[in-house]
Amino acid sequence: MSSADPSESFVCKATGATRARRADHIQSLWSGYGELFRMTLDGASVESCVVKRVEPPKLRARGRDGAPDLSHQRKLRSYAIEANWYQHWAARCDDSCRVPHCYAVQAEPERWLFVLEDLDASGYAARASRPNPSQIQAVVRWLAAFHAKFLGEEPAKLWAAGTYWHLATRPDELAQMRDPVLRAAAPKLDARLNQGRYRTLVHGDAKSDNFCFPSANGASAGVPAVDFQYVGGGCGMKDVAYFFSSVWSASECRAYAADALSEYFVALRSALREREIQVELDALEAEWRSLYPVAWADFQRFLLGWAPGHFDRDTYASQMVQEALRTC
Repeated sequence: MSSADPSESFVCKATGATRARRADHIQSLWSGYGELFRMTLDGASVESCVVKRVEPPKLRARGRDGAPDLSHQRKLRSYAIEANWYQHWAARCDDSCRVPHCYAVQAEPERWLFVLEDLDASGYAARASRPNPSQIQAVVRWLAAFHAKFLGEEPAKLWAAGTYWHLATRPDELAQMRDPVLRAAAPKLDARLNQGRYRTLVHGDAKSDNFCFPSANGASAGVPAVDFQYVGGGCGMKDVAYFFSSVWSASECRAYAADALSEYFVALRSALREREIQVELDALEAEWRSLYPVAWADFQRFLLGWAPGHFDRDTYASQMVQEALRTC
């Protein structure tokens, strides 16, 4: 990286390094909104860090029909939310729901620079689009610990309703749905998820790709989560149902989801007791179990509008939708 690049001086100041050099490109951000890259550091307490540079492409604020570009505005807000997460919330996470340490965030109009811990160097270099049972178990426990940590919290400076698919931000997808029954029920499903007695923070994009697993001879336990653009308030079942959908087919969900859900609640109860959070555990579990199919139906509502015809044959999701509709 050239010394003329202003991000180098910002990274040095954030990490205490005397020099920061770009090492390798990790990945581009969704829709060309920037990139993740690693930097090696001289003179710092760590040898490297990861930089998330957000520089949205030159887009018109309005589409061809003169309407606001909702997708662009949603993405911009998501990065502002992520900055708020790292500046005001992330430090509260412990090893049971680990997140990368954030050295600093630079926020400018429609531009952000995040200087983050290099999780690969910390022993979490493994990734798993198709995680094995022990990795799935680790994520389920992370979700339970995260939801326990923030149970009852108001999502200040975060999304009022977490997840990237929540109804208020997806009018275009709702309009494109071919299922009139689910489309008509969408506001009721959304209300049930957002108006429950027990609310917490949800990660909002808890797919397997957003978890980093211990590498060989690396970290001894646990998994850190990354990508907090859609963190916000809601029922923990939003994360759980979405995670299951990201790792299992319909037949695998039928085979494994019930046991994994029970394991989640065992871990949630344990985490709440450990944190000495006063809550009616049986009532919490009963409410969230009743909302599990609602969370599936809510996500299916998004998918059926986002890619009409592509997800219609998911038999497990269809079963969850029918269960949810019976309660509306």
